[in-house]
Amino acid sequence: MSTKYDRGRWAGGLAEWEEGDTCYLSIAFTYKLPQAFSRSLFAKACGKKVVAGGPALMLPKMRAVLPGFVEIRDTYPDAIARHNPRATFASRGCPVGCWFCIVPKLEGETFTLIPDFPVRPILCDNNLSALPDEYQDHIVERYIAAGVPLLDANSGFEPRTFTPKVYARWKPILRGPWRFAYDDMEETAEVASVLEMLRAEPQKRKRVYVLIGNEPFAECMARVQFVIDRGGEPHVQPYMKLTALEREPHVRFDWTRQRLKDVARWANTWGWKDRPFEEYDRFYRSHAPAERYDEQEGLFA
Repeated sequence: MSTKYDRGRWAGGLAEWEEGDTCYLSIAFTYKLPQAFSRSLFAKACGKKVVAGGPALMLPKMRAVLPGFVEIRDTYPDAIARHNPRATFASRGCPVGCWFCIVPKLEGETFTLIPDFPVRPILCDNNLSALPDEYQDHIVERYIAAGVPLLDANSGFEPRTFTPKVYARWKPILRGPWRFAYDDMEETAEVASVLEMLRAEPQKRKRVYVLIGNEPFAECMARVQFVIDRGGEPHVQPYMKLTALEREPHVRFDWTRQRLKDVARWANTWGWKDRPFEEYDRFYRSHAPAERYDEQEGLFA
């Protein structure tokens, strides 16, 4: 495969472009809506028609945040490329139906397949391992035929459906980390199984997104430690409401907002390699490189 490809650059959660006299806004997260509001006013003042869409506008009450003159559209061809020209989707939707995830509400709990998808280095499908076997084969074959390296499966795989067959299918083409989520204690057995399958992979290629704040502190920290003990890299994501207008975690159970931020910083700057969380000092300047937050997908990458 060619090595000329790169991961591209994300727009930061709000993509803006013009076509003729129309300004388009694609908004990934609700906390980008205040910025989109300002951009729409500026475009209007410049005499532009304004059209907006994206996951942030899925819920009707969020659409009311934008000015009344903005036209809301549900779809735009290949909008993901406006966020990152190296990104693509081969399918939409996810059958899992997690309560904290926008995907089921936005794209549905059944898959919509896109067989002629543009082959690009960043594949953003929401649940690759749950796709039909023959369609997974189709995706892999298209990457091989196009000579395009799969540098990252951005949203990754589902522990419940990640099997040795899935691992063997994707291993020849996936150059980035094996990404999957550990969202609650009920997934422990499935996550253990995946990490066992990936035992021979380097630690940096076992990227486990650990949701915190959706369960009490002890349960969430147990999941973080579980990943560490089994040779994976925990990348922590504090729970946020789907309607948040600020990029701030939502506080539940025995958490505080500061503790949610502290655990995320401790985990995502590899602080766990040096000291347990109990010894974490938020004022200590780590020499480890900071994680880059991928605002399009809501993931650390």
